[in-house]
Amino acid sequence: MTRSRRWIVAAIAVGFAVRVAFALGYWVEQPLTHDEREYLALARSIARGDGVVYPADEPVTGTAQRFGRAPGYPVFLAMLHVTQPVDTVPARVKIAQSAVGAIGVWLIALIGGRAAGPRGAVAAAGIAAVYPPLVFMPAYALSETLYCTVALAAAWVLGTVTLTLSERPGSVTVTVPNRKSVTVTVLGAGLTGIGILVRPAMLFFVPFAAAWMVWKRETRHAVIFVLVTLASVAPWTVRNARVHGRFVLVASEGGVTFWTGNNPLARGEGDMAANPELKRAELEFRNRHADLTPEQREPLYYREAFAWIRRHPAQWTALLARKVFYTIVPLGPSYTLHSKKYLVASAGAYLLLLPPALAGAWRLRRGCAPVALWLLAASTVFVSVVFFPQERFRIPVIDPALIVSAAALAAARSHEHTGCRSNL
Repeated sequence: MTRSRRWIVAAIAVGFAVRVAFALGYWVEQPLTHDEREYLALARSIARGDGVVYPADEPVTGTAQRFGRAPGYPVFLAMLHVTQPVDTVPARVKIAQSAVGAIGVWLIALIGGRAAGPRGAVAAAGIAAVYPPLVFMPAYALSETLYCTVALAAAWVLGTVTLTLSERPGSVTVTVPNRKSVTVTVLGAGLTGIGILVRPAMLFFVPFAAAWMVWKRETRHAVIFVLVTLASVAPWTVRNARVHGRFVLVASEGGVTFWTGNNPLARGEGDMAANPELKRAELEFRNRHADLTPEQREPLYYREAFAWIRRHPAQWTALLARKVFYTIVPLGPSYTLHSKKYLVASAGAYLLLLPPALAGAWRLRRGCAPVALWLLAASTVFVSVVFFPQERFRIPVIDPALIVSAAALAAARSHEHTGCRSNL
């Protein structure tokens, strides 16, 4: 085992240890959020063999609606034998997610190594192992940790698809055989489909990746990628049509999310928890359509949001500008809901990472840029602007992309000794 690999293994071990230490030693006996309760409730139904439905014995708390959710994360929780009602996140869930997070550290190292060589891999693994937002997330029964690792796996696999490479002085050009590239594309599409079933926001990665393939004159791979991804999601879409009586591609929460981010009361960042006025407006909206189910109300949310956009294009444009700002700068209204300690650890870590990440990205732009990961990050930014930015949306994809970019500064030279594989 080379020295760099030993360092990466050590970083993975440290990453697992600090995640478990935070989850079991600090974040203990914490009450569940609404999303955590819903995920755990769905997991109980799946574990009991009742399917992805809310159990009858699960109490309704607060005023939030129960939408049909993507099945990936509840299935993951069900595999951990979550069968009884709980008031806090079970320890086995925290430990399992810490292991998943450690795999994410490894994937970040792999992507960093491809982009910037062994030193870049070690630097990426070291940063990812102790980066506070990634350390915190396994302590919650939320989909971010699982989604992060699945999305990184898709970006890593798709990053090996190489059909045409440009020669550069001093570089080693590696070409993946055409048949193998098709197989890799299919595997990457399958992982993308799994990612969508964990977190539907990954749907927006599909057109970004396909457009890149077409631009690189690999239309056949783009078609294969799109078709296999949609085929991976299709069985769940068919199930939704049977259960809800209407087309629901993955989850039925898109309408209220779009309405939340495109509303005259929207502030440009954060959900309704950070905006009481918007929450009251949403309750009034539901009262006007009290005879409908959440799934039946979904298109009505879209309709009202688009109507406001058409009537007030200037106000909506200003709102988009605020969304772009808050996507980059962690100063939105939702951050005030956290303690100062959390704000310093989370937003502070992100702000420290941002400058070297921008410098590293500039260095990588003409070398072995992690294009697949960057496209995934770009699609996440797009989602934040279309809907609304929030820290939980940023952490799984944008922060790992920044870590890989920052790690490029640790490379002595631009990947001259290890060769380079272009992405997608």
